[in-house]
Amino acid sequence: MSTPVIDDTAFLADWRRWREERDRAVAAPDGILPVVSIDYLTAEPVVIDRLPGRWSSQPEGVVVDLAEGERLDVAEADGSGRVVLDRPAPGGSRRIAQEGLTIELVRGGDWDIVRVRDAAAPAVAAFRGTPAYEPDPAWRVVGRWVPGESALTVDTVSDRVSRESVSPGAVEFTLRGRTFRLVALPAHGVPGHVVLLFRDATSGITTYAAQRELLVQLPASGDEVVVDFTRAYNKPCAYSDFALCPLPPAGNVLDIAVEAGERTPYERSR
Repeated sequence: MSTPVIDDTAFLADWRRWREERDRAVAAPDGILPVVSIDYLTAEPVVIDRLPGRWSSQPEGVVVDLAEGERLDVAEADGSGRVVLDRPAPGGSRRIAQEGLTIELVRGGDWDIVRVRDAAAPAVAAFRGTPAYEPDPAWRVVGRWVPGESALTVDTVSDRVSRESVSPGAVEFTLRGRTFRLVALPAHGVPGHVVLLFRDATSGITTYAAQRELLVQLPASGDEVVVDFTRAYNKPCAYSDFALCPLPPAGNVLDIAVEAGERTPYERSR
């Protein structure tokens, strides 16, 4: 493997800090563990556990029909018993605080989706961290950024939701004497970076079956990038069935065992 010159002591300390930050994020109020339910709305009103009213997806927005004595703490509530919530933009979300819970509205594909968050969810209290391979600097390799936009459909772990995206390019790198190429996706909210979604020969054995992800910083000049598989991390769907994670683009499968980064969460190993 081609590896950058690194200080092993600093590398290990940085990696440990990263692991601590990752575990905090998973269990944080806006992480995945507080999510306790997910509902895909249709035109037929339904009751959602622990929420007021009956919820449905209508042409005018997400509609909540409240019974007498029920309330929803939003500006749109006018006391009439019928609340019409503006749906988020595609791929976006909106959060509503409601009596100790957080209601999260998500627009996924053609679906209005409601997720309920509870900071006191049992999964938060039971979380004991994510297992990971011991960090080996040999899995931190120098790669090459290959720019070039291409449109693609990104499937998700839900067979009801997919989205259109534009790949800004690909990353090429060498592992075990072989050259691989992974199509990159935009890293939303992280300027100057892309993400690599991939599977490998450990997927479904020691790592989560659907995918893992890498964050890669784009070069300020030239085409050299660092691909650090010791920081391959799980998407939220690795921890919960209430996630809407993207799947890797076709071809983003490595036929070698990448024994680096996060492993299958304990929650999925039972």
